[in-house]
Amino acid sequence: MSLTRNAEATASRTANSRWLELLARVGFIGYGIVHLLFAWLALQIAFGKPAADGDQAGALRTLAAQPLGRFLVITIAVGLLAMAIWQALEAAVGHRAERGKERVWERLASVGRTVVYLYFAWTAFKVFRDAGSNSADQQEALTGKAMESSGGRWLVGLAGLALAAIGVGLVVYGLIKRFEKHLKTGEMSPKTRQLTRRLGIAGYVAKGIAYGVTGLLIILAAVNYDPEKARGLDAALRTLRDQAYGQALLTLVALGFAAFGIYCFLQSRYRKV
Repeated sequence: MSLTRNAEATASRTANSRWLELLARVGFIGYGIVHLLFAWLALQIAFGKPAADGDQAGALRTLAAQPLGRFLVITIAVGLLAMAIWQALEAAVGHRAERGKERVWERLASVGRTVVYLYFAWTAFKVFRDAGSNSADQQEALTGKAMESSGGRWLVGLAGLALAAIGVGLVVYGLIKRFEKHLKTGEMSPKTRQLTRRLGIAGYVAKGIAYGVTGLLIILAAVNYDPEKARGLDAALRTLRDQAYGQALLTLVALGFAAFGIYCFLQSRYRKV
């Protein structure tokens, strides 16, 4: 029991580290930059212009190609890794203000954020090392390999279902403005709070739509045994564009991702860390 308490105390001290907080806040800025670049790529796709892959790796490769871009990419990677560590500690010993089911759900949400931030950090490290063959082709190959057996197809389908559920959850999370409980709203002026609320709603809804469509495409790929359809966010954006009024819808989604990027900058200042 004492070992458990000592481990929790150590984790709590690490979670409250000033350096970890500073790196996590840098991570939010990097997270915002990635979403702004992603929004720009989505707009390129919406208007039929040649663009890099419309996913996170494509956004990071676009950044890496700019002057000082590789330095910015590795800085983003370090910040995102700090965010992942922070959320892992929150999942383990955090959210003590909540009780019962509320605490359980918040800790599970922290586990999800840890996975997301680790994925972004890993992607940024790969881009920094110039490891990048086309990410969509990699995903198609992995999905095709996974679907070589019926059990693999079930796993791919379940992954798509989980991603679609996350998409729905993000939409609801944004619409009910649940993100505000993690912000220091008391330190905001009324105008800043209103702006943050609007950006958060637009950003989470846009992300939810994109992730939901991606999940549905993965489910269809598993059902129809068609790995080419399971090509991640890039395919989801192009699928949206090809629908009736798709250009307008994809433009709105792109603006939503841009709103989320700006919201991340505000999180860097006002997020409870």
